[in-house]
Amino acid sequence: MTIAIGCDHAATGLKEELKEYMTAQGLGVQDFGTYGAAKADYPVSALKVAAAVTGGACDLGVLLCGTGVGISIAANKVKGIRAVCCSEPFSAKLSRQHNNSNILCMGARVVGRELAKMILDEWLAASFEGGRHAERVAMIDAIEAGKSLI
Repeated sequence: MTIAIGCDHAATGLKEELKEYMTAQGLGVQDFGTYGAAKADYPVSALKVAAAVTGGACDLGVLLCGTGVGISIAANKVKGIRAVCCSEPFSAKLSRQHNNSNILCMGARVVGRELAKMILDEWLAASFEGGRHAERVAMIDAIEAGKSLI
């Protein structure tokens, strides 16, 4: 499995830690930046990671910014992306099981490094359950395609 990872300037330290953590677990990691403390706009990293996931170059993505919120909003603008912003493991797990999330977003100013690893572990270990959840994900896809549900 290959994971795309990206961040803005607020989260380069956490990105490097998670990249090393995933690599040690035998996962492939493709780093889409940013690479330092110089100001970097999170929508750029969000687009790069989202494109890698939707294009098939990477299986899943991890995005990081100060809160995780802005970068998740940006990623969710890309067709086919279901990015989730999580600050605890339970929601991360259920986002994969029930919502088939394909990008995990976290805030470097919100979660510590060890909590971020726990969130990541739960998210990566979970898989989509399908069933009634597939019907709801199909509804989300319909909304994305401009179809009305009402």
